[in-house]
Amino acid sequence: MPTVLGSLRRLVLTPELADVGFAKRKFPVTPSPVTERLEAVPQAVVSGFEWGIDARSQWEVERKLAMVEPELRGFAYEGATMAFTVLDAMGRRGTRTRDLLMGPGQPHIFLAYIGIGFAMARLPRPLWKKVLPDLTGSPYYPTMSWLAVDGYGFDKAYFDTPRHIGRQEPLKPYPWQGAPDYFPRAVDQGIGRALWFVHGARPEGVVSAVEAFAERRRPDLWSGVGLAATFAGGCDHEGLAALRAAAGTNAPHLAQGAVFAAKARDYSGYLPEHSRATLAALTDLSGAAAVRLADDTGADAAAPGPLPAYELWRAAVRRHFAETRDRPAA
Repeated sequence: MPTVLGSLRRLVLTPELADVGFAKRKFPVTPSPVTERLEAVPQAVVSGFEWGIDARSQWEVERKLAMVEPELRGFAYEGATMAFTVLDAMGRRGTRTRDLLMGPGQPHIFLAYIGIGFAMARLPRPLWKKVLPDLTGSPYYPTMSWLAVDGYGFDKAYFDTPRHIGRQEPLKPYPWQGAPDYFPRAVDQGIGRALWFVHGARPEGVVSAVEAFAERRRPDLWSGVGLAATFAGGCDHEGLAALRAAAGTNAPHLAQGAVFAAKARDYSGYLPEHSRATLAALTDLSGAAAVRLADDTGADAAAPGPLPAYELWRAAVRRHFAETRDRPAA
């Protein structure tokens, strides 16, 4: 049974399933099987949050998450991580988030970080210093913790679309991992991911939305588009080809996002066919080749420099595509 305090937090902090639907959010889409499948993503997040915020034990959450289909399980882990982050940040020395992510949540670590960002969107900034657990021993800590900032940007764009997509209002920087200047770039990747959902995976809508932003913001937006398109799917080969062509000189950013999505999916143990098809359309790579590229370039993230290791990794992937742009497809 849920706890009273947990139920109160759930009522205050998370929307109902219908509230994350595209019609309720007034997104410019026409209902279809594609939009219905895309809507299942935020609905899985909401379900995971409700299970996490109400649970009396981690075991209870694990069992519920295990019953979610592999396609959506990582998103449910996003929601559960969001819930545990809220509980830990609002409590005293909580370890729920760490226990989840060093245990059964480890394969979903990429999406779990995004769940931390969803919690950040609902917590006052003074509590942000408490949201990131020490995951020493995890191969992607702390490099991929920038996905929390991505999640924060996604949440703001999804739930306040007129402000952050319509008017392109920037979000206030924060010294995440000691790099406040990089914070807006990670936010923009999250906003780019949101564009894929806001426009129901329609390339023409996504492209138009990206081009409405200042030119300096577009590369990171394209990276987010590549992430969402490959992870969530929803577009046919013809549309993906149009998306890749529209990216133009930012095509390496689009491809980089696709590679990171393939890596995250593969790390979770489930790379669906739609992800493989999207990856091939945006990068000319197979799933195995994309994972190798991510793993091989990940070593570059350890190089010293003024940029976060996360950006060094992204840049290394982009260089691959910039250098091979004029070569025959792999």
